[in-house]
Amino acid sequence: MAQNNTITCYDIAISTGATISPFVWSTKYALAHKGFDIDLVPGGFTGISERTGGKTERLPAIVDDGKWVLDSWGIVEYLDTTYPDRPALIPHPSVAPMVRALDAWFWRVATGPWMRCYCADYRDLSNPEDHEYITHSREIMIGMKLEDRQAGREDRLPLISADLEPLRIVLREEKWLGGETPNYADYRILGSILFTASVCKIPALAEDDPLRDWIERCRDLFGGLGRHPGLFPLYGLEQREGDAPLFAAAGQGGIHKRNTGLESTRAETQRITDGMAKA
Repeated sequence: MAQNNTITCYDIAISTGATISPFVWSTKYALAHKGFDIDLVPGGFTGISERTGGKTERLPAIVDDGKWVLDSWGIVEYLDTTYPDRPALIPHPSVAPMVRALDAWFWRVATGPWMRCYCADYRDLSNPEDHEYITHSREIMIGMKLEDRQAGREDRLPLISADLEPLRIVLREEKWLGGETPNYADYRILGSILFTASVCKIPALAEDDPLRDWIERCRDLFGGLGRHPGLFPLYGLEQREGDAPLFAAAGQGGIHKRNTGLESTRAETQRITDGMAKA
């Protein structure tokens, strides 16, 4: 069990000192949620195997009183299984598949697209010894030069913002993705947002984005865990002429309690049946 209530976590950071990995971000939040102090081992992409004594070449990894646990999802499972008396990250078995579905959706519409919008900045902000590795590995992943892939991001960022509407629909009405209290669903999505904040030299979201309240409350959790000084401002994206709306008005799409009787639907019915012959 954790000695002195402390668990060691291996970090991946860039030259600003900010964590660059969405998976490490979500792991730090998971440890804090369970009430542990974090002994953060700093470092970048270079030399992970050496830093971890040959245990892994990928992070996150934690060490709990000598026991190594790898992979962000494996860490969540370990923490809830080993410490069931502490606040649950996955408070019910049904939450786990929902988190996995949410994460897969968010990675497709936001994390990956944001990464491609900031991939050259990502490399330039990394530690100098990591530049060659990041350039080579990410260009293989992306299939072109980082500068070429990042080009034109001003046209793509509004589309990414618009695609986040399912998240806004929920968080306009719920305090957390976990409902009354945050759980790992919040931390998993926040991890990708804080990853973006570590590299977004130009803003990713509008100043008045409805997600801002939830993001800022998440950043304030656990003594301001998400307020590293090396993070860039997320907000300030502006809608240009011809851009898709950065977000939709409240009440569009999703599940809402809109039908409370004839009067509640009368205006919409009149609008969509205007001009039809009366039965």
